[in-house]
Amino acid sequence: MIAHTPAPPYYAVIFSSLRTEGDHGYAQAAARMLELAREQPGFLGVESAREDGLGITVSYWRSEAAILAWKEQAEHRVAREQGRATWYSAFQTRVCKVERAYRS
Repeated sequence: MIAHTPAPPYYAVIFSSLRTEGDHGYAQAAARMLELAREQPGFLGVESAREDGLGITVSYWRSEAAILAWKEQAEHRVAREQGRATWYSAFQTRVCKVERAYRS
């Protein structure tokens, strides 16, 4: 599903990851993180795709402060640590300011 975002400016957090073998509770944790993110002030939406172990998730946020608050959310911190230890063989997070957006 393509996220419905407001007119720019807003922010995008791009999380690219390579999964390890097996689920190890990943699906349940991912669903919980999405549920929690939707409750966070400033959350605008999310888009995610995974193929052959490579995943890219883009979450959209009203402000950098909203992103930092999400980063510090307690359950999210625990899930990030679990990701480092169990779920991902590699990952990268990028934060971008969206200045233009359009539909073709």
